[in-house]
Amino acid sequence: MRLGLGEILVVLALALLFFGPSKLPQLGASLGEAIRGFKKGVSGLGEEKEADKLPPPPGS
Repeated sequence: MRLGLGEILVVLALALLFFGPSKLPQLGASLGEAIRGFKKGVSGLGEEKEADKLPPPPGS
């Protein structure tokens, strides 16, 4: 399922009507922060799995 230019424009127009022009920048910033946090969390899961594979330190 791919979105074409027409569908993207319709979604943006509906967002503009629903949220208004003053709220759209705040909504975009919030969405960007959420995506960055999600990516950071997902990459952190991979690091934890790698730490579990390491052998125990000597003397323990």
